[in-house]
Amino acid sequence: MFFHRYHWQYKNTTLLVASLVLLFLFIDTPAVTVFIQRLNSYGELGAFITGIFFVSTFTVAPAVIVLYNLLDVLQPLEVALFAGIGSVVGDYIIFRFFKDHILEELAPLFLRFGGTHFSRLMATPYFGWLAPVVGALVIASPLPDELGITLLGIARLRNWQFVVLSFIFNFAGIFAIVSLHELI
Repeated sequence: MFFHRYHWQYKNTTLLVASLVLLFLFIDTPAVTVFIQRLNSYGELGAFITGIFFVSTFTVAPAVIVLYNLLDVLQPLEVALFAGIGSVVGDYIIFRFFKDHILEELAPLFLRFGGTHFSRLMATPYFGWLAPVVGALVIASPLPDELGITLLGIARLRNWQFVVLSFIFNFAGIFAIVSLHELI
């Protein structure tokens, strides 16, 4: 009744923050630990699911551990391929959420609190090619993908362009990480 009667201006932003808080609270529970350990027994499906978790701030560290453990049953190329596909799914969910909801909600706040400087920067011709490059590099790194996804969302990439970039750079980043395990 409350939500229908009153307009909740920042509902998506609030839900995003609440979900991140809940994830942070439950990440060290025994059930989550057992879930992470069981992913190893699923092979390619485990790599795919781990790839979905590889993209988030709060799940990147456990995902890297699972990726290393998956090397006991899969080759590094297989881990990178299936985890790369899974990471595209995770990135795309975040991308659509940010692009369709969060950026629209936060735009008025952004403009109210000093957004003119950033707006001028975004209008330069350099931003058009720099934002996707920086965003793709963040996605390729073991850093969480949210910042890179935000930059790609601001750059107004089409969905198919985002999916292709996400796969290429997640695959390369995951392959580099699992290849380092072979060297150690």
